[in-house]
Amino acid sequence: MTFENVAANLRESFRVIAASRAAGENRELRGVSIASASVTFQMFNCAFLSEPVITDAELTQRILLANTHFNARGLEWAYWVCEDWISGGARKRSRQLFERLGMRHSVDLPGMVAERVAPPAYPLPAIEVRRVCHGPVRDAFCAIGSLCFNVPITWFTEVFDSESVWERFESYVGYVDEEPVSTTAIVIGGGAMGVYNVATVPGHRRCGYGEAVMRHALADAESRHGIGRVLLQSTPAGYKLYQRMGFRTVTKVGVYSS
Repeated sequence: MTFENVAANLRESFRVIAASRAAGENRELRGVSIASASVTFQMFNCAFLSEPVITDAELTQRILLANTHFNARGLEWAYWVCEDWISGGARKRSRQLFERLGMRHSVDLPGMVAERVAPPAYPLPAIEVRRVCHGPVRDAFCAIGSLCFNVPITWFTEVFDSESVWERFESYVGYVDEEPVSTTAIVIGGGAMGVYNVATVPGHRRCGYGEAVMRHALADAESRHGIGRVLLQSTPAGYKLYQRMGFRTVTKVGVYSS
């Protein structure tokens, strides 16, 4: 797998969410993909590079094209950029170009892939895992996401307010003694299973619950889709765990917000 698998799956994850909402929008512009949920939480109103960028002028044009799209709709938004779409000097200057055009750098995330996830390095704790569809399990998924990603609960629930989103944004909540403690989501795209929303509430971290829920989600998705290849964008906290699980870094995803 290459960065293109990572880029395709990442784009698909936001397209699934955008498609689930009446106000959502998926569009293809010149070298730019738009996947906008049309929500308050700007990270879900997204632009992505969809073709290679060679020069500063080309990157500037792609940034301005997306900016025009979202400004016309009055939306705050974010650009998710797999840096391998950008060549040479333009890549070195890309952060400066984004910031010059009003896009603030938010974070860099290693894009990681595994042809097959390695077995657990140690016994994992017992945990009950429930698939999200609606009701209390959906509410628990949103509450954990809000807490762990430091986002207002109203923003998070707005993103996931449609029941149809759970058909392809395949999500799971892990429970310990009936308390929801950890989440994982799976999106199929780019020839692989993409892992998203890996989160564990404070007080239950470093116990193996996040890994246990993630492995359950991957096994369940693989049994239904027949795909064993996996990819994700890692946070600093999860990087060593993912390396231990057999993931390797193939790209870097930069996130810029308006």
